[in-house]
Amino acid sequence: MAAPPLPAPPPAEPSGGIVEPVPVVAPHFCAPYVVQLSIKEKFSLREGDFTITDTNGAVVITVKGAFISIHNRRLLLDANGNPLLCMREKVISMHNTWEVYRGDSTKSSDLLFTAKKSSILQPFKTEMFIYLASNTSHEVCDFKMKGSFKERACSFYLGNTDTLIAQMHREHSATSTLLGTDHYGLTVFPNVDYVFISALVVILQELHTDKND
Repeated sequence: MAAPPLPAPPPAEPSGGIVEPVPVVAPHFCAPYVVQLSIKEKFSLREGDFTITDTNGAVVITVKGAFISIHNRRLLLDANGNPLLCMREKVISMHNTWEVYRGDSTKSSDLLFTAKKSSILQPFKTEMFIYLASNTSHEVCDFKMKGSFKERACSFYLGNTDTLIAQMHREHSATSTLLGTDHYGLTVFPNVDYVFISALVVILQELHTDKND
């Protein structure tokens, strides 16, 4: 299957600190320029549905939730409807742990990464550590995400460092305000896997939803 086209490039912006590609899902999801994406929650009977578009308004990724599931489950699809990632929340977990698999699989051999909160109690801010499947010890994270439930904003870092690889912020529109849905702007720095970062934004949204249930 041919790789999908990359999202449209925006005007020149600061590139961040990454030089070498950082592929997690696949190398062809690492654009050599800053990727600007818009993530909109869809008004749907199915919780967790999102549409992700580029600066030209072209659909890059769609996210589908499940009507009824023992696991809190989300599926990321490309513009052609092909499954990219299956995200599943662990039923029994002290730290709100999500496991993300390749395609629509939930086999342990297809596990790509695990994301979990760094501590149980995070009343105002949230911090998540992300561990690649090869990092079985979970002693040092491969990526880190810090954000605010209240502000709906977060930053993503390479490992347990201050090297910024992406940023997200909440955007307001008349439609999102009327329907009570969320709308995010996402900036992914060059050579960073934008599908991987998009999945982390969905997980952050799920953490916020769980916190207010």
